[in-house]
Amino acid sequence: MTSTKRSGISRRGFLGATFAAGVLLVAEPSPIHASAAAGDVTLSAGGISILASVGGRIAIRDGSSVIRSQGSKFQIKDSSTGIQLSTGGTPSLVTLTDGTPGIRMDYTMPTAAGAVAVYGLFSVSTNHAHLEWHISGPSTLIPDGFLFSRAILSASEADRFVPITDWVRDDGGGIPFEETSGIAHVSTWNAQHGMFLLERSKQAWTNSTWIHSPGVLQADGSYVSQADFFFSDTRPSATAVMGTSRQLGVEIWTDKAFNIWETAGETMSVTALVANGCEAARDVKLSWWVRDYDGTILATEAVVTNVAATSTWQHTFSVSAPAQGIALAEISAASDADVAFARTTLTVLPSRQYLAGEASMFGIANYPWLQVPSATALLDLWQKVGINWVRISYEGGPGLPPSAFDERGMFHNVELQPSLEASDAVAAQWAAAKLATAVSAGASYFEVGNELNRPFNTGVAAQAYIDKALQPVVVQAATLANPPKILNNGLAGMDKPWVENFYAAGGWDLIDGFAYHPGRGNFTPDYIPTDENWEATSNGRYWNFYGGLLQLKELMAEYGEKEIWLTEAYACTRPNGWWNDTYRHAAENVLLTLALAKAEGIRCVCWYQFHDSVLGQPQVANAEDGEYHYGLMNRDVSAKPSLLAYATAARIFDQATFIGWLAFDDQNLRGLLFDTPDGEAAVLWSRADGYILNPDHAADDPHFAAPEVWVDPWPTKTNLTVSTAAESVTQLDSIGRSTALTVTNRTATLLLDGAPRIFFGLALSGAQEGALWTSGPVTVQARRDGERISLLVTVLNSAASNADIRVTTPFGENKLTKLSGGQTAEQNFPTESTEISNGQVTVAIYHWNNGNPDRTRYSVNYGAFTLRSWLAEN
Repeated sequence: MTSTKRSGISRRGFLGATFAAGVLLVAEPSPIHASAAAGDVTLSAGGISILASVGGRIAIRDGSSVIRSQGSKFQIKDSSTGIQLSTGGTPSLVTLTDGTPGIRMDYTMPTAAGAVAVYGLFSVSTNHAHLEWHISGPSTLIPDGFLFSRAILSASEADRFVPITDWVRDDGGGIPFEETSGIAHVSTWNAQHGMFLLERSKQAWTNSTWIHSPGVLQADGSYVSQADFFFSDTRPSATAVMGTSRQLGVEIWTDKAFNIWETAGETMSVTALVANGCEAARDVKLSWWVRDYDGTILATEAVVTNVAATSTWQHTFSVSAPAQGIALAEISAASDADVAFARTTLTVLPSRQYLAGEASMFGIANYPWLQVPSATALLDLWQKVGINWVRISYEGGPGLPPSAFDERGMFHNVELQPSLEASDAVAAQWAAAKLATAVSAGASYFEVGNELNRPFNTGVAAQAYIDKALQPVVVQAATLANPPKILNNGLAGMDKPWVENFYAAGGWDLIDGFAYHPGRGNFTPDYIPTDENWEATSNGRYWNFYGGLLQLKELMAEYGEKEIWLTEAYACTRPNGWWNDTYRHAAENVLLTLALAKAEGIRCVCWYQFHDSVLGQPQVANAEDGEYHYGLMNRDVSAKPSLLAYATAARIFDQATFIGWLAFDDQNLRGLLFDTPDGEAAVLWSRADGYILNPDHAADDPHFAAPEVWVDPWPTKTNLTVSTAAESVTQLDSIGRSTALTVTNRTATLLLDGAPRIFFGLALSGAQEGALWTSGPVTVQARRDGERISLLVTVLNSAASNADIRVTTPFGENKLTKLSGGQTAEQNFPTESTEISNGQVTVAIYHWNNGNPDRTRYSVNYGAFTLRSWLAEN
């Protein structure tokens, strides 16, 4: 055997560790056997063998010599020659630098590949195969385009793409976050699992026959692409820890889809799996806590056990579900100086029926590209939180077909992207084909493109958009009997120069509705820049919500009204970045964004997006890239507080009608008033702490030490005492938690800050009646009487005999004679005022005994009352 040097490339995270023999399924390392005969080369170790054959085939077999995976090709990509696939290969038995046997496969590349050369090195240890490919060639090689072929045989279920992640604490302070340490492509044969583990790999470039395996540049200018394969009977994360000799790993999950429970008091069971990657047993302390949204510890525990070498320990703990809300769970495993931890959320969200139907404002941007744990479970959750519109669905497209939504009574649109560089003929062909797609899908609206207004805030792209995209679609739609309604491309930001140029070029009359993506940086949703110099930089004021919306409505007042579709709205939660929302701010901003949208008559808000991570890299963690943090759900498909905020808004505003803005004596207080089937709902908040979020950061540093989700970020609290409509007031916070407030004499005192809250039971549009004030048989109540107040005095004659009654008030006096025993009399005293102060009513009741009066006198002190409406004057 010849000696061949194995690559010494380094890997980040756990892939930097040395692979250990004998770590999976068997306790001790097993001997490695090698043989070569008739062109085939075989390597075997405990539980695994590799068979290499002439032609390039590499087959991985289990301990029973059953082939589980096989492939024969390697793909390279070159900017000059394009994609090139190997056409054959010759295996040979070699000795690796550590003295163990290996297989070398010299691949045959096509002539078109030029000077590219590829060989593979393959080795085995217990239940583990290491695979690497060495690629040399011209500088035009594109290493991110490397793939190796493999086909999984006789699997019992579909393969899974499983990112392996680590929770880490930020050295700069703030909340912990996840990092991706590897990508696993997992196959299953009943109780046995097989897993290809790579440092990086894109799901979008992987299919049933190929795995994306990018190359890493070497010092000599060549590239190495590598993967490791494991047989295992445990979860992928534990397999990765043990297979790479990592010290400790921990993973947590529940048996509930999305970690969501239905009702308070249910037992929430959380399972932790600890993996010991060491070659020796060790004592491991498993600690966990669960905190509610206010930081109160709902449960905590610590247990210690001895975990065998290269094995796992599973432990389940339980906590009683709180009322509607969300809790954060953290579990850590520690042994000596080694610590691993993980987090997830536990949510309680009761079901709710939504009745708005097609008139609903609540939608989702994108499409269901991550269907975990299943498409059915995902759509069940979408409907549970009130999602009724889906931005994109068509036959053969990504996500789910239109029939999946039709079956549930959900509504769906289509958005497709044109090219502004196309010829007129190609543009016309595109318009005809894509309009046909929209019609076939039963789309209600066709959004013609996405964010085609670059460069932002300049307006230069408007004419090309009309000529190459919109006009061809409108011309084609005119030939149809029942075309979908047409939306312009959803603009990135409210791009006023683009809209002005679009109108000037005749585009306004071509659309049925106007679509845009408001965007938002570290500003509250109700922030309005004080001047028109809105910088469209990455951290500029161009990215504001309410200011841009009002700017659009001003233009519409001149150009003509259109439906407004916010086809992407968001609250990005990139960890420890000042430009983005903290998890708590995100929930507040989701609720306020949707409340403002409802108040301004927005036709639909399509939230961007449902899941963290990105299409093509589902459930991959990336703490630095904001695109991975736009979801209502966490990477592990547990809920963010944002999901509950969305559900709260949908439940309150499903059939709501906007009454008006509220105005208070304190100029920092803000309010919106809605009429709902459950009564008037007021959304109230304060801006005493301003409109800028996360203000404490260095100007030249993107880092911000974000507080934990349970930390209240608003220092200034304001009391507001208002009249109530009855004897009860209910407050809902941004995640829908309900609190009954104290009501005294038809008034309640509210505690307001920068977080929006919803209140039911307040008399903010003007009280109809005041509190009941009673003394003995006398009751006094102030009531609305048209545009003035009347004081209603009710007297009960509790005696058996007739009574004469004298009622004296600040607004007049009345006498009543011969009120029968057991009867009640009402006396109404009109005032000429809309507001009365505290006062007193006296009632004298006379009973006659043989002509002699027997008088009883009652005094009733009543409180002030006002008809004042807190609605702002238009």
